[in-house]
Formats: sequence, structure tokens, C-alpha cells
Amino acid sequence: MTFRDDADISGSSVRRSGRGRGLAIGGGGGLIGIVAVFLISQFTGVDLSGILGGGGMDPGPAPEASELAECDTGADANASVDCRVAGAAVSLEQFWIDAAPEIGVQYRGPGAIIFEQSVNTGCGQATSAVGPFYCPADETVYLDTGFYDDLRTRFGAEGGPLAEMYVVAHEWGHHMQKITGALESADRQDSGPTSDAVRLELQADCFGGAWAGAASDGPDALLEPITAEQVEQALGAAEAIGDDRIQEQTSGQVSPETWTHGSSEQRQRWFTTGFERGVTACDTFAVAGDEL
Repeated sequence: MTFRDDADISGSSVRRSGRGRGLAIGGGGGLIGIVAVFLISQFTGVDLSGILGGGGMDPGPAPEASELAECDTGADANASVDCRVAGAAVSLEQFWIDAAPEIGVQYRGPGAIIFEQSVNTGCGQATSAVGPFYCPADETVYLDTGFYDDLRTRFGAEGGPLAEMYVVAHEWGHHMQKITGALESADRQDSGPTSDAVRLELQADCFGGAWAGAASDGPDALLEPITAEQVEQALGAAEAIGDDRIQEQTSGQVSPETWTHGSSEQRQRWFTTGFERGVTACDTFAVAGDEL
């Protein structure tokens, strides 16, 4: 059990997209760019926040999306992965309304879409192959929950409810970077273990850890107290999607100069930093490269 059974998650911002329609061919030259992004994503990481900027591609029509009407309570979230995403979104909203002023901004929430196979976004068309991602152009988190199966079968993570919600919290962290201006000011074309791209990803991991550390605090908390086992599962997910781990699995070689998300050790450490010290400890742009 992760959520309190009587927790109210009925106000979730998460919507479910209509059935995926596949990747369009043509469309103003956007096809080559998006296919290249898919290939890069599969070999270097699991989301597109550092690559998709929302420019130069025809986004197509906005996805038709419906509410998750079946997701009302914490018991629903404990029983259904889609409702667990919805519950995570409500918990993240609660957390960031209070935490955003600590990093000098006023909170506004992102959209959130669960999709299957493919989806139209403000950053272009995307398929499940790219994993969860945040599109800054339309300020929306996109997630095919089939990725959680990939975490276990392809990446070797144990999984578990907190590990699943960590993925949502990480993408929410990218939305906070849109609000703070970090996404716009960073050099997202750079790569390497101390690059701006890696700093963005590690900060999002840290923000996710900060949420996890506070999510079960207080009388209005939606989550049951988080156990040490659940924290280990979240850390296992962070380890599984480190650049070095993915490169070793896909090519048998580790090339730090091409990293865009950070090593397994870096991702685990920054999640832990947020979990133990909160959002004010998450300024990855303020630390020297050897401290990343």
C-alpha cells in the first residue's frame, strides 16, 4: 500500500489521450528530426526534455483527452497504475504549491497526459519508444505507463509504486525548471558528465527526491509513510536509467562525453540529496563539475 485508502485524488490534472494513431509521415520536414530524437532517446536516456524544444516541427492537433473518471480515492491509486499516476499528480501539486516559493517562483501546474503508442504534442509527434517526457512548448507531461514494464524487463529495475511515481515526479521537476527559467537558460545541446543537459536531469531527480521526502508528511498527506524498501526501489529506477548503465547494456561501452542524463551514481545521489534536504539543496548549476 502506498496511498491512504481514503485519500481524495479526484481533482487530478491527469488526462487519458485517445488511442494512438501512429507517426505521421511528412509534415513540414519534421519527420527526420523526430526519428532522430527517438534513436537518440533509446541510446542515451528515457525522456526528451533536453532535446525537444517545441520549435521547427508541426505539432499537429492537440490530443483528445478525457478525465480518469475511475480515479477517486487512494484505494483506486493502489489498485491501478493509471490512477497511481493521477494520485502522484495530486500529491505533486500539493507539494509544489508550498515548495515553489522556496526556490523563488510561484507555482503553476503542468498538464499531464497518459497515452498509448503515440501522441501529438506541442513538441511534435511522439511514440512510446521515447519513454516519459515533458514538453516545454505546451507545458505537459506525457507518459505511456507501459514504460514501467520496460523499467523491469528492459532496464532491470525492481519497480514498485514509489519507483513509478518517481518517474512522474522527475518530469514534474522539468516543469519546475520551465518556471524557474533553467530550461531556457541551459545549453541543452551540450553533453558530458558536467554538461548543462546532465545538470538539468540531476536537478529533476533531486526535485523528485524532495517530493518523495515530504509526500507522506502532515495530516493532509495522501501517501502512507514511505518505507526504506520503497526508497530503494526508487533508487533502483534511478540506477537503471543512468547513461552509463544504458550505454553498457546497448553497446557494451561507456562514453561519458555523450552523457545527457547523468550516471547511475549521479542520479541516485541527487535523488537522495533532495529526499534528505529538500528543494533548496537541488541547485545543480551552482556546484562544481567534480561535485556532480
